Amino acid sequence: MDRFADEALIEVSSGNGGNGCVAFRREKFVPRGGPAGGDGGRGGDVVFVVRRNLRTLTHMRYQQAFRAENGRDGEGRERYGKDGGDVIVPVPPGAVLKDQETGEILRDFGKDEADFTFLRGGNGGWGNVHFKSSVKQAPQWALPGKSGESRKLRVELQIMADIGFVGFPNAGKSSLLARFTNARPKIAPYPFTTKIPNLGVLRAEGRDIILADIPGLIEGASRGAGLGLRFLKHISRTPALAFLIDLSDGGYLEAFDVLLAELAAFSPELIKKKRVVVGTKLDAEESAGRLDELRKRLPDEQVHGISVFSGEGLDGLAGFFTRMTDT
Repeated sequence: MDRFADEALIEVSSGNGGNGCVAFRREKFVPRGGPAGGDGGRGGDVVFVVRRNLRTLTHMRYQQAFRAENGRDGEGRERYGKDGGDVIVPVPPGAVLKDQETGEILRDFGKDEADFTFLRGGNGGWGNVHFKSSVKQAPQWALPGKSGESRKLRVELQIMADIGFVGFPNAGKSSLLARFTNARPKIAPYPFTTKIPNLGVLRAEGRDIILADIPGLIEGASRGAGLGLRFLKHISRTPALAFLIDLSDGGYLEAFDVLLAELAAFSPELIKKKRVVVGTKLDAEESAGRLDELRKRLPDEQVHGISVFSGEGLDGLAGFFTRMTDT
C-alpha cells in the first residue's frame, strides 16, 4: 500500500533565458571593430510524457520539483549561448494535470497521450550586435534573458482498464483477477485484503483485456465509508463493469442493488456502463441453488456463475468479457 500513489503535488519550472552579451571585435587589423556580443540561449521547456510502464505516481513522492535548465549567456565574437535542456516529467496513462489552486484541468492524458509542452522556457536576451546603428556605432548594452515560469500542479491518476471489478469485500475479486491473469494481488479469507487497485491482462480469443480489481465497497462508500470512495474514481474510465456477488453470503440477493446505489450516488454515469453480474463461490456448500435465485431476482441483468476454486463457469465468463469489450 505504501508504494501506491494516485495523487501528487508537484512544482514545475521552465528555464530562464540567457543574457545577451556586450562585447566588441578586438582584432589586429580591425580597429574599432564594432559590437560582437552574442544572444543568450533559450531556457528549457517543461514537457509531460506518458510512460506506459508507469502504473502509479509513486515516483513523484520522491521528486516533487521539476526544473528545466537555464539558457547560457551569450559570448563575444557573436557566439550565441547554448539553449537550456527541457525537463521531462513522466506520467502514467490516465494521469490528469490540474492547477493546484483553482482545480482547473490542464491536461487529461486519458483522452490524449501525446507529449505535452506545458511551460515554455524564457527567450534569450539579444547581444549588443543587434543595437548597432548609424548613430550608435558602439552600443554598450544588451538585453537580459526572459524569466521562465513556475506552476504548482496536482497530478491525479485514474486507472485505465477495460473492465472494472465491483463488489463487497471478500467477494472474490482478487481471486478472479489472479485466476484470469498474471497479477498476484494479496488474497486472504478476511475483508479489505485489497487496499490498492490491481491490474491484470486477460488473454482471451486472441485479445488482451485489461481487468481492474478495485478495493471492496461497503454500504455508504459514496459518502466516504470504508475504502471505496478513494478508489471509485478509478472505474470512471472503465467502459464495462463486473459486479461480483458472493453466493455464500446471506445478503447475496440485496448485494447488487446496494452496489448499484453506491455507484449512482458517486456518479450517475457509472450505472450507464455495460455490466455483468457474476455470482462467485459456486463451490461453497451454502451457494447451492442461489445462482438460480439471483437470476430470478435480476431478470434484466446478465448473470454468470463461477467458481475460481473448481474452474466452473470461467471459460464462459472470459468469452463474455471479450464480447463486452468489443467496439
